[in-house]
Amino acid sequence: MAKSLPPRSEVPVEETWNLESLFASDQAFNKALDSLEQEAAAFQEQHKGNIQNTASVIEVLTAYLALLEKLVPISTYASLALSTDQTNDVAQMHASKYSSVAAKISSRLSFVTSELLEQPEETLKAAMEQSAEFEVYLKKLIRKKPHQLHPEVEKTLAAYSSTFSAPYGLYNTTKMVDMAFEDFEVNGKRYPLSYVSFEGDWEAEPDAELRRTAFTAFSNKLKEYQHTTAKTYDMQLQMEKTTSDLRGYETIFDYLLFNQEVDRSLYNRQIDLITEELAPHMRKYAKLLQKAHGLEKMTFADLKVSLDPSYEPEITVDESKKYINDALGIMGGDYLEMVERSYSERWIDFAQNTGKSTGAFCSSPYGHHPYILISWTGRMNEVFVLAHELGHAGHFYNANREQNLFNARPSLYFIEAPSTMNEMLVANHLLQNSEDPKFKRWVISSIVARTYYHNFVTHLLEAAYQRKVYDRIDAGQSVNAGVLNAIKRGVLEEFWGDAVEITPGAELTWMRQPHYYMGLYPYTYSAGLTISTQVSKRILKEGQPAVDEWLEVLKTGGTKTPAELSKMAGVDITTEEPLRDTIAYIGELIDELVVLTEEIEEVAK
Repeated sequence: MAKSLPPRSEVPVEETWNLESLFASDQAFNKALDSLEQEAAAFQEQHKGNIQNTASVIEVLTAYLALLEKLVPISTYASLALSTDQTNDVAQMHASKYSSVAAKISSRLSFVTSELLEQPEETLKAAMEQSAEFEVYLKKLIRKKPHQLHPEVEKTLAAYSSTFSAPYGLYNTTKMVDMAFEDFEVNGKRYPLSYVSFEGDWEAEPDAELRRTAFTAFSNKLKEYQHTTAKTYDMQLQMEKTTSDLRGYETIFDYLLFNQEVDRSLYNRQIDLITEELAPHMRKYAKLLQKAHGLEKMTFADLKVSLDPSYEPEITVDESKKYINDALGIMGGDYLEMVERSYSERWIDFAQNTGKSTGAFCSSPYGHHPYILISWTGRMNEVFVLAHELGHAGHFYNANREQNLFNARPSLYFIEAPSTMNEMLVANHLLQNSEDPKFKRWVISSIVARTYYHNFVTHLLEAAYQRKVYDRIDAGQSVNAGVLNAIKRGVLEEFWGDAVEITPGAELTWMRQPHYYMGLYPYTYSAGLTISTQVSKRILKEGQPAVDEWLEVLKTGGTKTPAELSKMAGVDITTEEPLRDTIAYIGELIDELVVLTEEIEEVAK
């Protein structure tokens, strides 16, 4: 049962992460930020106007890299401190100060890109030959040349960088600070409601009346803020459109996909094929949930309920360790040492408290260990969530050690492959270690309901909605709450057909997702899971050789394109085959759930 959340000051310290490895105190953070601002000014003084030959290209990039490395812990500290408590005035002020100073630094440093691109291409190619460390960076820079603006324009745009990130900050403030949920009532009894408790508990509540009433109460509160949130989102969209036009991209999609290093055909394929071919499988799953729960009708508010709520193992943080270690053991000793340290050195923030960001994420600052945010509810499915975030951690734990800061981060298209890979490893491990039909059904339904539903359905439907929104923006139009609600409802109705009633409030789901402020991010979850499904099947079949190849992929970081990284792991994403195979695999899992449910019901008679 959901409880009211305590303030951050009252949660046990062992449930929180330790940011002292970034900075020992707020004073140390402030000192480092002030010092870096001075260093940026000295850097500009020394190098601006002096990039004239191969030697000076290498010299400026060496100094630039060192400066950017110092920025990493500062930005991480500011964002992580705020993410655990958005109501904390001190954290708000630190994040604000960082944002303002970072914009000034960015403006001072903007000359680097401008002056490098003013050099003859031969000079840059000579620098690439002489210093392999900067080869990938310079190659990507040359690719950007057609979209580079006049140096003074670039400097001005950089100075406004904190303003450009303002819509995302405003979205989070509306959601986590201003939006206060009242208790809701069922049969004379009152129940507490919050963003975290709704998404962590009430959405999966077995009692249909409680679940649906919580959904209505939650949706009603969202509705009060729909116009402000829509206006905030429209600001973000118009800025992206203006930037796309200024930089000479043909469409806003070309602009947003540019850094992902994939073309529009790969983007469209994920959305079109899944919408068309996965929908029948998921409708069958919805019908199975309806039958299992004896529901007269299946509504949108019922989609997150467990197939068998009576069999929902509970788990403590300590107990999760054994499952994680056993499941990820195949990744080797070095990987497991990272997992062990993440628990013992408090890299993970497990606490539930007011003002904490919803969902879960992993931050992997270069030169430092990763940090994971999660709100631990004690449900067994949290093991999948934690394994997912540890997948991100393991990725950058490896990439950051092997690559420099310029080369460590791969395309957004690939970013969710290592995380979803770990979910598959957990599922495979659990399935191999039990013959109990109920446990087996729980594991498979967890894969379908958490791993695939979340990444292949929730995020994919976000992507389908997002594409329609960007089509409008590309045509020179804007959006408001009414438009966004209509688009979201249409996408949900198209996917679920007559299997699920899209109840009032479902159309407001667009308000819950911060990913819309991160470019074309939602579709990359299904892209990453397509890759990880194929690789996990290889690992089951081939064992250690497939694991070794995967570890090499993690170490490669961003030195290759998504297609090249996938190929290293034995998956060809330039064809439809991996995606079609993954959709078929989800269909097989759902068919297996139907069979297992019939068997269990037969025994129970």
